[in-house]
Amino acid sequence: MDRKMANRRLIRLSQLKSKLGAENLEEIDWVTFGVIVKKVTPQSANNGRTFSIWRLNDLRDLNQCVSLFLFGDVHKEHWKTDQGTV
Repeated sequence: MDRKMANRRLIRLSQLKSKLGAENLEEIDWVTFGVIVKKVTPQSANNGRTFSIWRLNDLRDLNQCVSLFLFGDVHKEHWKTDQGTV
C-alpha cells in the first residue's frame, strides 16, 4: 500500500466537498476510499443502456455520501459488487 500511495494524497470522502471548493484537485494526484453503503437497482437510461448508482461513504461521517454512477463496461463488470465492499 505504501508503494501505491507514494506521491499521492489521501482525501476522505467526507472531506471531498470541502476540498473541491478550496483546492484545485485536478492538479494533484489524489485517491479516496469508500464503502458501498447503498446500491440502487440498475436503471435504464433514455438511450436504453443500463447503469448503476452506488452510494459511497468513508464511515467517518455517515451523513456525507457520494453517489457514483456506473455506465458502460464499468457497469457490466461491477454491477454485482456487494453492498459493504470497499
